[in-house]
Amino acid sequence: MKTSSIVALSVAAVVIVAGAFYFVDVDQTREARLPDVDVSVEGGQSPDFDVETGSVDVDSTEKEVLVPKVVMEEETVTVPTVDAEPAG
Repeated sequence: MKTSSIVALSVAAVVIVAGAFYFVDVDQTREARLPDVDVSVEGGQSPDFDVETGSVDVDSTEKEVLVPKVVMEEETVTVPTVDAEPAG
């Protein structure tokens, strides 16, 4: 694997991790409570969370790029596009 491929994959991983923090909004709506333990056990309570996630639209568009041939020529190719909106 070439160094440029490793760098590109590393950058992609960092972008995905950063996106996870940017696109997800988590609000805790109830505190956790441990059960009261004596001789008997009373029920505890798990926390509740409201989670909103952002939306990501992946599409494609045509762009003119240089394609290596015997002679360089401009050619229209389809490239992916991403439109992202953060949560809330």
